[in-house]
Amino acid sequence: MERIRPDAPRRITLISTGGTIASRWQGTGYAADAGGDTVLASAAVPDGVEVKVVDLFNINSSQMTTERQLALLRTVRETLADPDVDGIVVTHGTDTLEESAFLLDLYHDDPRPVVFTGAQKPLGAADGDGPGNMYDALQVAGSVRDLGVLVVFDGKVHAARGTVKTQTLAADAFADPSAAGPVGRLGFGRVDIRRAPDRPAALPGPVADSGVPRVDVVMHHSDADPALFEAALAAGARGIVLVATGAGNATPAFVDAVAAAVRRGVLVAVSTRVPAGPLAEIYTGGGAVDLVAAGAVLSGTLRAGQTRVAVLATLLSDAAPAARTDTLRRLVAAPADTSTDERAAA
Repeated sequence: MERIRPDAPRRITLISTGGTIASRWQGTGYAADAGGDTVLASAAVPDGVEVKVVDLFNINSSQMTTERQLALLRTVRETLADPDVDGIVVTHGTDTLEESAFLLDLYHDDPRPVVFTGAQKPLGAADGDGPGNMYDALQVAGSVRDLGVLVVFDGKVHAARGTVKTQTLAADAFADPSAAGPVGRLGFGRVDIRRAPDRPAALPGPVADSGVPRVDVVMHHSDADPALFEAALAAGARGIVLVATGAGNATPAFVDAVAAAVRRGVLVAVSTRVPAGPLAEIYTGGGAVDLVAAGAVLSGTLRAGQTRVAVLATLLSDAAPAARTDTLRRLVAAPADTSTDERAAA
């Protein structure tokens, strides 16, 4: 594997998008308003790392949109067109970080890392976690290769795929509940990569001028009926994620609604409200067996937000309508993680 020369400056581009790490008190609450230079100045920079800051936008991540995520994807690709760039750090709000990171990972075909980080406490907090997360992210971005898009938070390195926000306020905010643990850890001045995520082949760039398709998320629960599912169709959804119970189960009424949507060319995926574990075709009577027979795709170990991103990316691809189900199956398939020594930090 190609390694970064330890004696060469590692040139990292920091793309700032806002979030808590860039948030300051506004009188009634916190909001992102600090630029990337200010955020960077709050943290130490690892030895041998040079940082260039790009201010892309400055928002609370609950305001993230597909248009902004695609702008971030374009900016990452333009940045990596420079061979002198060794890696990228993206500062991002934690609420939707898992969606943006996974979207970029689906398209990322460069050995250089894209590392997402953020904070649970605002800029300038005496006990803030932003400076430490920034330092760690810069260290990872300058020292690993061939690992795709990563999330670095609270001393841990996570693969973008499968990693979700698991704590609303605690510093240890991210994990993949279906995985054995993070792909790596930081400590004592080094990055220790323990396993490498097995990722599907990268998608080509989204089809230009194809527009942003509407993809909605509908949850099943006791007493649920397909009214909201059908409302999403009426609103023009081209894709729907059904957040089912258990290993992917709903009711016969939902099966009928899914079958009708699929006949109309709508892409339907099934995730689950259970925090961990894969979906599986076990039950009939409206369960995953029937939902799959109706044309839905089970999301493997991906949860609702990232399943929606996979549906969105499929719709943005150049796959013919008849091939979209196969494309979606490939994107959500649960790949096995493999232990590795070869991809450890340089």
